[in-house]
Amino acid sequence: MHRTRVLIVDDHALFAEALAARLGREPDLVILPVAADARRALALTATERPDVAVLDMALGAESGLDVLDLLRERHPDVRVVMLTASTDLGAMVDAIRRGAVGWLPKTESAEHVARVVRSAAREGGWIPPELLGEVLRRLRADAPEPNGDARLLAALTPREREVLQCMVDGLGRAEIAERLGLSANTVRTHTQNLLAKLETHSALEAITLAMRAGMRPDR
Repeated sequence: MHRTRVLIVDDHALFAEALAARLGREPDLVILPVAADARRALALTATERPDVAVLDMALGAESGLDVLDLLRERHPDVRVVMLTASTDLGAMVDAIRRGAVGWLPKTESAEHVARVVRSAAREGGWIPPELLGEVLRRLRADAPEPNGDARLLAALTPREREVLQCMVDGLGRAEIAERLGLSANTVRTHTQNLLAKLETHSALEAITLAMRAGMRPDR
């Protein structure tokens, strides 16, 4: 069984330790030592090589968005999920734009956090469903160069474009594999390749770019 390595970055010690203890009971998750600030988060990421970082939006005087930027710059393979007490939609959109793959309120259950961590590790993510439409609308509105999006799409192979269309249709990796008659590993490879070609960090960013360029769900 593959075990996902998880780094929790939160300056609220009681909350962080309680979450770490609860997630540590999941047999497929390895919970690394908790980091309370940016310096510790970056040091642990370099030595412990987490697959997923669960990052508080506010770390005392430090901004979680700044830590997100540093993690994305120095460790681009780490998938970052924001965990926050804030309901600021603008901050959520900013975090997704900067490369976060998920956004969770601190009121979510540990069981749901574990599900989102697993999804993030599989190149998925999570945005609260009731906010997803508005998040996508704001991300699409950010597009200053629609022709640039079309140019990036044109660089995809036909198979990569098929995989992207499936993503726009809302399919997960297993469903894409079934629709296209591919293995899950092949779908993973195509997904990684198309994200790189589209210069995006997450499936949500890729879907947003595709929709800005005119791709629509095939229903």
